[in-house]
Amino acid sequence: MSTLAQEFSKGILKENPTFRLILGMCPTLAVTASAINGFGMGISALVVLLCSNILVAALRNVIPDKVRIPAYILIIATFTTIVDMVLNAFAPDLHKALGIFIPLIVVNCIILGRAEAFARKNNVVRSIIDALGMGLGFTLSLTILGIIRELFGSGSIFGVNVMGTAFEPMGILATAPGAFITLGVMLGFVNYMFRRLRIE
Repeated sequence: MSTLAQEFSKGILKENPTFRLILGMCPTLAVTASAINGFGMGISALVVLLCSNILVAALRNVIPDKVRIPAYILIIATFTTIVDMVLNAFAPDLHKALGIFIPLIVVNCIILGRAEAFARKNNVVRSIIDALGMGLGFTLSLTILGIIRELFGSGSIFGVNVMGTAFEPMGILATAPGAFITLGVMLGFVNYMFRRLRIE
């Protein structure tokens, strides 16, 4: 049985949802034009994942097997709605920028996958650690992609200009093709590093 530290770290490294498992590609490609959008989307998904894992683990012996998937979707939808309303109330600019991708957390395969594959088989503590690791891994991935695209696409990071006025931005990185290019480069880099470091 793996330790809690291993459960936590796997979501950040070995089983990173974006760079290793290639999950959650819709928000990954759509909202990472800036670092703040990537970070905001990642934190939103982390909160939903954490709350969902806790409730699924707590109710794992109560929810009948025949209705577990609809039950998980109902749980995830409840927390997604709460996150959506909180963002709309306290961070309206971010809420507007993320748009439809906040409600679409309901069908994010990372969250439903962790409920089905992990939380329903483990206790609440292990489910919390799993959710934190996977959620932070997803948040870091989206933030890194956002930083790269924003830095080379507009010369800024988190809205702060760091490249100066002489910098010629690569406008393509702010577009949809730029998302695919950046993700492809990062996937290649991460896989190369994992092979070099012999991380399995």
